[in-house]
Amino acid sequence: MKTRSEDLELLLAVVDSGGFSAASTRLDVPVARISRAVQRLEQRLDVPLLNRTTRSVALTDEGSRFVAEVREGLERLNAAEESLALRRGEPAGRLRVDSASPFVLHQLVPLVGEFRRRYPGIELELSASDDIINLLEQRADVAIRIGALADSTLHARLLGRSRLHLVASPGYLSRAGRPTSVTELEQHQLIGFLAPSSLNRWPVEGMDDEISPSMSTSSGEVMRRLCLAGEGIACLSNFMVGDDIASGQLEVLLPEAMRHGGPREQVQAVYYRNTALSARIQAFLDVIAPGLRL
Repeated sequence: MKTRSEDLELLLAVVDSGGFSAASTRLDVPVARISRAVQRLEQRLDVPLLNRTTRSVALTDEGSRFVAEVREGLERLNAAEESLALRRGEPAGRLRVDSASPFVLHQLVPLVGEFRRRYPGIELELSASDDIINLLEQRADVAIRIGALADSTLHARLLGRSRLHLVASPGYLSRAGRPTSVTELEQHQLIGFLAPSSLNRWPVEGMDDEISPSMSTSSGEVMRRLCLAGEGIACLSNFMVGDDIASGQLEVLLPEAMRHGGPREQVQAVYYRNTALSARIQAFLDVIAPGLRL
């Protein structure tokens, strides 16, 4: 028999994901199970919580008030669980961490084993999102972000800086030639981001405008693989291409022209202030931070 708290969690997933199908995909739970959970809650409360259409769902007025109180109640429950765990001397409970897929793959995954060995009571959930997410909407407890922060309500811990490099594969350079000046870059295949366009403004002396990409992608990891495949030149962070450079699979171009120290090189952990999960977050960052290879 399903507990009421499970039904509440599934309701929040529908609200935060924007629909039953999206919640099903995100949680890897059948749509029918989520639908039954919401129906049980509505029957128990004798009030409709959601207005359903064929394409989306929206909270009713009663549903909006109920969801706000549920969030507050679950936060208090998490705080109570955290308090009991701390009395036992060790943080425990769920911790949801989000970051861009290249950072998850190249930096976090190698460190997960050590974290789980040291804190077996923490249930870790890793999500990889190449967009800057809203922590509340995606229900992430902490996010690792690369670049400047715009949300002043977030608490940030600087984990370090990861230098940007212009890189290309030896195969591409043997075919297209090695650029010896910034102006020669215009004659090459440049790989850029679909969005935000500001990422196509490379921190290179003499390049004040955005590049005109020959090819674009929404993913830094896809961009890295395109470079490895010999498809052009890209501007990528050391945290994802450092090993490729060391192994000779990628080569650094025009290092003397790069402007380092800008906000795009910042790597920060962000989370909301006064969170009840602070002990779990602190434990995670204390293990992860020393092991990062930025």
